[in-house]
Amino acid sequence: MLRTHNCGELRLEHAGQQVTLCGWVDTYRDHKGVLFVDLRDRYGKTQVVFSPNPQLSEPNEQDERLMATARSLRSEYVLRVKGIVERRPEGTENTKLATGQIEVRAWDCEILNRSLTPPFMPNTQDLPGEDVRLKYRYLDLRRPQMQQTLLLRHRMIKLMRDYSDSKGFIEVETPMLGRSTPEGARDYLVPSRVQKGSFYALPQSPQLYKQILMVAGYDRYVQIARCFRDEDLRADRQPEFTQLDLEMSFVEANDVMAVVEGLMERLFREVLGIPLTLPLPRMTYDEAMERFGHDAPDLRFAMELIDITDIARQCDFRVFREAAENGRRVRGINASGAAPGYSRKNLDDLTEWLKQDFGVKGLVWFKVEADGKLSSPTAKNFSESHLQRIAERLAARPGDLLLFVADAFDVTCRALYGLRKMFGAELRLYDPSAMNLSWVIEFPMFAVDEETGGWTAMHHPFTSPRPQDRHLLRENPAKCRAQAYDLVLNGSEVGGGTIRIHDQELQQEVFRLIGLDADRARDRFGFLLEALQYGAPPHGGIALGVDRLVAIFAGADSIRDCIAFPKTQRAVDLMTGAPGEVDAKQLKELGIRGEK
Repeated sequence: MLRTHNCGELRLEHAGQQVTLCGWVDTYRDHKGVLFVDLRDRYGKTQVVFSPNPQLSEPNEQDERLMATARSLRSEYVLRVKGIVERRPEGTENTKLATGQIEVRAWDCEILNRSLTPPFMPNTQDLPGEDVRLKYRYLDLRRPQMQQTLLLRHRMIKLMRDYSDSKGFIEVETPMLGRSTPEGARDYLVPSRVQKGSFYALPQSPQLYKQILMVAGYDRYVQIARCFRDEDLRADRQPEFTQLDLEMSFVEANDVMAVVEGLMERLFREVLGIPLTLPLPRMTYDEAMERFGHDAPDLRFAMELIDITDIARQCDFRVFREAAENGRRVRGINASGAAPGYSRKNLDDLTEWLKQDFGVKGLVWFKVEADGKLSSPTAKNFSESHLQRIAERLAARPGDLLLFVADAFDVTCRALYGLRKMFGAELRLYDPSAMNLSWVIEFPMFAVDEETGGWTAMHHPFTSPRPQDRHLLRENPAKCRAQAYDLVLNGSEVGGGTIRIHDQELQQEVFRLIGLDADRARDRFGFLLEALQYGAPPHGGIALGVDRLVAIFAGADSIRDCIAFPKTQRAVDLMTGAPGEVDAKQLKELGIRGEK
């Protein structure tokens, strides 16, 4: 070993010991000929002192060589230092460091490697843009904050594995090269050299393999799974990501949720020191959309969506009345206390934002005056009694800002959810460090495919309907509810699961509804349909987004800060230059012709 200790472990009890440290130069200070270097590794920092030997009347060759080496040091040089641990002089202790009561007086220093001047310093608070950080990711990963986040990720994954093991799960690695069976996003395809013209697909999830494992009798499966989806990216999306994948046999939805709740209780307690009360609260998809406009509501604050369609149907304001009479909804929120901060121009800008981002036709607003009355350019179109009813419905108080959208239900959901999210942060309606965990259950089985106008699976086509809703598959698919459950943390979906279809005929029926006739279903999923005929047990599971969970636990703004080597929003690795071109020989071997 090149070192005896790391840079974060020396304490007062080590005083007088000879030690050898290795690390990077974090800071460098020259104080009247005495040189102070903070030596850093992932464990912490230790102050190293370089000074002429006070016991010598004249410096000897070794002393001069040591000081010459010390004076040549620069930030991010890699050193090996030998020295004596000493207590720091009284008044010079650094209470911010775990090693702040000691220092190492060096008697030998070896430069293991030099460094160019970094484009940014890992110890700075003034960071460059994300593109620079990602290009020089090896420097960015030296930052204490990044190191802490990756250590947090390691700890959380270890707890997940330990908990799963304690519950009788076995970890099985499923293939990375499989068949293309699109599950909603585009596959990453891998050409086969041996079978020219054929392609593997990188897994969007281990979904089908884990169902096959249930058929095979491995009734509790778990995997920290790498998954790939070729989709547009956002702060919480990456082309490759990690999920905790679980599957269980002979279970109902409540059984799967109970296992996940136990895991979350352990993570909250051991990682955050926060007690979690079980069972977690639950609400149906329909309730979530009605009250919050979204299927992953942030329950750290109230500000629920309020429906006034019944009032709108009776009022003289044409926009409201016609919307109500034509089957649309009139809904609003109360931004409590926000009125003084919003001028007419601010509200006009807010209206334009909603039009551009959410497709609304307009925004109707009222300010609540000191006497409790509602004021707005549109107020003249309402009777006093209607205005009073609106104020009462939204529990309006002086200083409040009431905002309404009249449109189709899904448009009002999107727009008011956007407003609620914006005002929640702007008005500081919740503690950013607070944690709220809940379930949303009973999702629709199907959604309308915007391209074809037909049905598409809301979660995935292997989801089982509620037993009492099975007849609706033929009678009214829009009303059919699934045995589906999403775990929601602070307004983000961190896990999604379902009870799976284990009956081959039911699976074929769902395939037909989403436009897969028997031939296409057999071509894509024939192996699954066949397996379901060989004694498939009832089964279900869930996948938890590891990257997203770590980001929320770490208080990070983006999952890119929780992944060692992430891609940009353009799916590019700025450090390595991936994706990159390949030469013609490689393409020829794969039977692929490049562009002319």
